[in-house]
Amino acid sequence: MRFKKVYLEITNVCNRACAFCPGTKRASGFLAEADFVCLLDKLRPWTDFLYFHLMGEPLLHPDLGRFLGLAGERGFRVILTTNGTLLDKVGPVLLAAPALHKVNLSLHSFEANDGTALEDYVNLCASFGREAAARGVLVNFRLWNGDSASRAGWNAENSCILELLAQAFPRPWSPSRTGERLAERVFLDRAEIFDWPDGEAEAENAHHSCYGLRDQMGVLVDGTVVPCCLDRDGDLALGNLLTEELSDILDRPRARAIPDGFRRGEAVEELCKRCGYANRFR
Repeated sequence: MRFKKVYLEITNVCNRACAFCPGTKRASGFLAEADFVCLLDKLRPWTDFLYFHLMGEPLLHPDLGRFLGLAGERGFRVILTTNGTLLDKVGPVLLAAPALHKVNLSLHSFEANDGTALEDYVNLCASFGREAAARGVLVNFRLWNGDSASRAGWNAENSCILELLAQAFPRPWSPSRTGERLAERVFLDRAEIFDWPDGEAEAENAHHSCYGLRDQMGVLVDGTVVPCCLDRDGDLALGNLLTEELSDILDRPRARAIPDGFRRGEAVEELCKRCGYANRFR
């Protein structure tokens, strides 16, 4: 078995406080290099695509450049998800990394915070996007703040964001699977706002499929293995990859039951039954 992607949380610390993000109750941390190398070596047989993301802002990690180099040496293709606010400082580090395959820029984070000039922010992200794409990196601008059936997103500034993007990437844009293709290797991904999994929410999605432990999994900053990138507090902790082998973790009854259930269209874990993101798979 191999996963299409593995989320590796190099830090759970963030420099923003987005209104749509519940954050995490876990202790704040940054992955140490020795632990990072240990996790890389244990994950290498299981995937080619490594996402530096789960909670937190990966551009905050002081050893990000070193981590990108170490991942590249082992043949990983790295994907980053970032709010983009630190690109003026860390952008050159990303552009110098041969292992960098794709960058997701969460433009929906702008309106969910205060104190940043919109034009400066979008222009910073767009400028990085142009240069990254010119170097062969895929760039995906995200606006995941569309109004949903249950609540409104923070999206009053979307029209301004789109106009600023159009100045950087002139129209016409062509349709893509989840939005538009703005230029070669540059995309805009649009989606509704969603509710994060919440153990105290009403169980609404007992019957749905998901990619958790089928083509993706996550590793938290302390080495805890979780089924997906939305388990922000490690509620579905399956084991610890720093002290165990992944094959042993995945062979346990709980870990086997999760993907088996999704193949039947059934969420076997209570947290999965309370996942708003799962509505996308209905």
